[in-house]
Amino acid sequence: MTGTSRGAGPLPSHTPRVGIPERLAARMSMPEQHEYLRTKLTRRGLLRSSAATAGVIAGSGLLSGSAQAGSPVLLPSPAATAVDGSMVAPFGRHLAFGADPRSQMRVGWQVPFAVRRPYLRVGLKPWDLGRKIEAEVRDLHTPSLSAKLPAVQQFYLHAALDGLRPGTTYYYGVGHDGFDPADPRHFSTVGTFRTAPARPEPFVFTAFGDQGVSYDALANDQLILGQNPAFHLHAGDICYADSDGQGSADDTYDARVWDQFLAQTESVAKSVPWMVTTGNHDMEAWYSPHGYGGQNARWTLPGNGPDARNAPGVYSFAYGNVAVVALDANDVSYEIPANQGYTDGAQTRWLDRRLGELRAADGIDFVVVFFHHCAFSTTNSHASDGGVRDAWLPLFDKHRVDLVVNGHNHVYERTDALKGGRVAKKMPPGESVDAAREGIVYVTAGGAGKALYDFPVPDSYEGHEHRLDEVETYHWTKDRAKEKDTVTWSRVRYTGFSFIAVAVEPGRHPRMKVTALAESGERVDHFEVTRSRAR
Repeated sequence: MTGTSRGAGPLPSHTPRVGIPERLAARMSMPEQHEYLRTKLTRRGLLRSSAATAGVIAGSGLLSGSAQAGSPVLLPSPAATAVDGSMVAPFGRHLAFGADPRSQMRVGWQVPFAVRRPYLRVGLKPWDLGRKIEAEVRDLHTPSLSAKLPAVQQFYLHAALDGLRPGTTYYYGVGHDGFDPADPRHFSTVGTFRTAPARPEPFVFTAFGDQGVSYDALANDQLILGQNPAFHLHAGDICYADSDGQGSADDTYDARVWDQFLAQTESVAKSVPWMVTTGNHDMEAWYSPHGYGGQNARWTLPGNGPDARNAPGVYSFAYGNVAVVALDANDVSYEIPANQGYTDGAQTRWLDRRLGELRAADGIDFVVVFFHHCAFSTTNSHASDGGVRDAWLPLFDKHRVDLVVNGHNHVYERTDALKGGRVAKKMPPGESVDAAREGIVYVTAGGAGKALYDFPVPDSYEGHEHRLDEVETYHWTKDRAKEKDTVTWSRVRYTGFSFIAVAVEPGRHPRMKVTALAESGERVDHFEVTRSRAR
């Protein structure tokens, strides 16, 4: 089987030239050094998997071809290995919608070693997985970035399912030579998913940002699973393999954290499409283009944005009467400018056009936008990003977006309904808003699992309200300065692990009931978004 391999881009300039003779290294470009190390380490069998079952990969010929500067390494891979396939179990299954959730699903998974002829089985019954689809192999190499971290070779597998029936439950299993999910011994590995309905019907989706790997992250996942969501939105800062988050080749980075994250998330993501976008900790500078080569290897997203390869976290999809738009705020951030302007304005132009199309589309009542950096937050850590406000707030108002969800700040915070960044309607817990007439509510749902931040003022949430007329905070300016603000829009603040669940009800009077749930299951906020049929 021939797959597609996506590897790393050029080595950062500070990477030690392990194993390259000094005189030879002096004549080689960074991509040539990278390929030399890839080939040499593979021949010696020193590339290590970083999964819990990690070990030494034996054999040669796993990678071939030559790297190209400034682009991902796309290499054919026979996915051959000396390891017996019957001894290798897939893990880290995660689903994502294609551009049309009614008929398209993308399945990703991981193996700790290269395997022969990986595939996916799918059917309408768990005991009848008759359809077999060849998987795409995307093997990702991360060089040794410090004396403490080994070089890492990871194997990500993907299968695209098209032509599915709307509103239908499917069963699937992933395997390879020596491991067949249809074998009764592996029946427990069979997963399930359901496509979007042909016509609007009630459903729930969930959302958060900034998860990482921790007990609290795992606890949030299990609470999310209990909501029976149709899909989940992850607003960036996915696993924190890059713990610095500056998008620099000098960032501290451990690729093995991804293995832990995908294993942690599998209990939900194997049955709930896990729709991600990029945060600052997801700019992994060792992978081109723009630090997103790793994301291209690990995820298959709808790919209908302005440039799916260079901006994988920019896309849209519709589920029932709700349209969802994912954005990459690294492109416009003033606070962390590593990728500022990398789309040369293409993302913002696409956003304007796409919001207009969605707002005019028949059957779409609500438009939800999610991305990482906060338009409105008052924490002491990141507060608000002026770049997001300057680039996108006018478009959100112009196209009457119904709800905006962010991460970045590791708390829960919610604004009043805003127009032009100013309070148009006060929104205490339990209040209802018609976004088309009364303004947009902005939610920061960054309490998914990483260490929590704090506010400059006391928390104020449902059942524990501490109302303030004003909060002293700041926003980031174009010159990376913190400009002080006195704001009146910070309505709900909760310092705790949490997420939001959105119950969507279509009909003559459509509404979205938004609930913020703490890790304990306690409700800390709720409000309602409505929309008049008259546009």
